[in-house]
Amino acid sequence: MSYSKETSLILDSTRGNEHLSSNQPLYYSSTYHQETLGGNQEFDYARSGNPNRKLLEEKLADLEGGNYGFAFSSGIAAITAVFLTLKPGDHVILPDDVYGGTFRLTEQILKKFEIEFTTVDQTDLQNIKEAVQDNTKLIYVETPSNPLFKVTDIDGVSQIARKHDALLAVDNTFMTPLGQSPLKLGADIVVHSATKFLGGHSDLIAGAVVVNDPELKNEIYLIQNGTGSGLSVYDSWTLAKHLKTLPIRFKQSVYNTEQIYRYLIDNEAIETVYYPITNDTHLRQAKNGGAVLGFRLKDESKAQAFVDHLNIPLVSVSLGGVETILSHPATMSHAAIPEEVRAKRGITNGLFRLSVGLEDVKELITDIDWALKEATYESKRSVKEPNFIS
Repeated sequence: MSYSKETSLILDSTRGNEHLSSNQPLYYSSTYHQETLGGNQEFDYARSGNPNRKLLEEKLADLEGGNYGFAFSSGIAAITAVFLTLKPGDHVILPDDVYGGTFRLTEQILKKFEIEFTTVDQTDLQNIKEAVQDNTKLIYVETPSNPLFKVTDIDGVSQIARKHDALLAVDNTFMTPLGQSPLKLGADIVVHSATKFLGGHSDLIAGAVVVNDPELKNEIYLIQNGTGSGLSVYDSWTLAKHLKTLPIRFKQSVYNTEQIYRYLIDNEAIETVYYPITNDTHLRQAKNGGAVLGFRLKDESKAQAFVDHLNIPLVSVSLGGVETILSHPATMSHAAIPEEVRAKRGITNGLFRLSVGLEDVKELITDIDWALKEATYESKRSVKEPNFIS
């Protein structure tokens, strides 16, 4: 993998930095001096804009090959901003295994404002075509999806969207701008939970939106400024610094993930491994399989025992950190989805999602192998000897 262009973009910290220091100064100020009353001041109040967020947003736009970038207080705040460009009566098509936070947002909040949502299996473009209505204004795609890694043809969906005068938004969190470029494939909007790989250190919450169209830019900025959902000065400064190591972090994590994938597909304790490296559509639109995979235990009753015997991975929500993170979608990322809906979508107790970090991959595989073996044979070993009375 070659990241020379992207690396030069994210290492440039001198923009907006008059002293040309290696890191942009932290402009920890809520307000700015105005020399001319009514003048065209670039910064006046930090909620509306500040040097640290400006630099970060320029970097985010550059990475995605877009014209305009926006940094938000969280990934779900970024997603909310996209949906708030709609009006009552508009219709949206979502993936059927949409991220749990997005499901909660659409089902429990946005429906109150009479925005309509339809979920379909987006691996088949025919399903999307059939779901289009006269009032469809947005098609929202996650590819690969979370947590079953379903792949959607971005270019194919963009053609459907254009035909029906609808917008296409793509959540690119899993692949990052280094692995997939949705705008080049026809998307109008790219969304990120920048908490994940873009931040990469599990130390901040952030979201991003990147667009090309000036009208969309104005709409997104109105929502960012009007709702006060922009990313804070300090987190903007921190995230801009973390982006410097994104290429090397992502490259190593992808390599480690590929090794773990090869191990898991041959493990007799594993029912299925979910990783898009063999999917033709994914490989046509992405550079690699990414640094996250999913797997399902053959014996789902062993889920807790498997977790109990792990030593290296952090068992937690989130992904994309320098540390390996094991998540349990049914009780974590997709807990907001009703159990019967989760079961229908295959999000059951034996399903895990593994975000692979930078640890030694041999040690990771050894640890996972130990935990799987211990969980598999635990019940046999735990049988107690009869308690004879002497």
